[in-house]
Amino acid sequence: MAQTMLEKWLTPARILTVGFAALILIGAVLLSLPIASKSGEGLNFIDALFTATSAVCVTGLVVVDTLTQFNLFGQLVILSLIQIGGLGFMTVATFIIIFTGRRIGLKERLVIQEALNVNSMEGVIRLARNIVLITLGIELFFAAILAFRFALVMPIDRAIYYGIFHAISAFCNAGFDLFGDFRSLTGFVDDPTVNFVVMLLIILGGLGFTVMVDLWKAPKPERLSLHTKLVLIMTSSLLLVGTIGYFLLEMNNPKTLGALDWEGKILASMFASTTARTAGYATIDYGSVSDASLLWTILLMFVGASPGSTGGGIKTVTTIVILLYVVSVITGKDSTVAFRKRIDPRTIYKAFVVAVMAALLLIGVTFVLTLTEDKEFIRLLFEATSAFGTVGLSTNLTPELSPVGRLILILTMFAGRVGPVTLALALTVRAHEKALIKYPEEKLFVG
Repeated sequence: MAQTMLEKWLTPARILTVGFAALILIGAVLLSLPIASKSGEGLNFIDALFTATSAVCVTGLVVVDTLTQFNLFGQLVILSLIQIGGLGFMTVATFIIIFTGRRIGLKERLVIQEALNVNSMEGVIRLARNIVLITLGIELFFAAILAFRFALVMPIDRAIYYGIFHAISAFCNAGFDLFGDFRSLTGFVDDPTVNFVVMLLIILGGLGFTVMVDLWKAPKPERLSLHTKLVLIMTSSLLLVGTIGYFLLEMNNPKTLGALDWEGKILASMFASTTARTAGYATIDYGSVSDASLLWTILLMFVGASPGSTGGGIKTVTTIVILLYVVSVITGKDSTVAFRKRIDPRTIYKAFVVAVMAALLLIGVTFVLTLTEDKEFIRLLFEATSAFGTVGLSTNLTPELSPVGRLILILTMFAGRVGPVTLALALTVRAHEKALIKYPEEKLFVG
């Protein structure tokens, strides 16, 4: 009886939420051990919890510098948390189960379906396997390129390690780096190899695994699913608009783009537009950008990457569905259509719910931070959005946060990675009563 009650309580949403929480706690314990730090002294648990949450939620916000604080063991713990967090622990578990030859039951398939954010259980095991294989293949290929580039400025063994670490971190949209002093990739601001490799990894990781599989299978563009088409359109549009925005806003700022030549300005603008989509790497100092650029970045971070990807935010498809619906209402159309396909009204409702819940969460988190932190409002909003979107960009504020502020961002990163809707479903008791009664409608005045 007790087991039956437990099985009923453990819905897919709750299993995902508990699973991510357990992984974070394990990572926090490991990172707090003396054997994980270069100093030989254990990191305090709040900072270890913050680092583990940032790694599992593939965010990249840090309160301690990864290179100077952690030794090889600690860095490998962080890298493992990033990889598992990026793929999703259920995807990793599924791959291990397949590898060991065990059978995957219905309950596990339901959880995998929820984790991968797909509409059907059909083919989810094959999809999970393909996700792992595609991920490892992409990471290995680009790690080799980065290793060759880093070998020009460091010993070959370290270059290989750095290539692997940063390839995994970039593809998983994590943003952790090993260059020390919270510098991220500012030392490579005008390096085309590092910039383009990291940008490609970020974009591929942010497209979503279902999109990558669809692109791999579909020989012709017209055979792509509507989901894939919308992701590609929204992703390319945001990258282009974001690049133009950064270029115009920062081109004369002597502390950012103003110090670069024209090629450097364009490259840095492209990188800033790409990384704002939940990656967290930076080639410019965000503590020196204008308030207008901070707001521009906040908008990009809020949208984020695509569904079923390693990135966060409300997602590209959510945004474009809302925009298409707004256009259909303004033009007086009865249904929302894209590429001669009608979008299910339930999808539209869910898109609005995700956007509204995300906005309310950000408003609440920012409000609390204004009470606990004596900092500028725009910087607090930037930090909150970066945490929710699992981006990892910062105006150098994260290490200055109070313990309460750090705990707030821990919860925000967790909510952003799990997803506000999934988290809400995990924390609430849903009614299962059938709608046998339909109440009369009454019109309201809105707008």
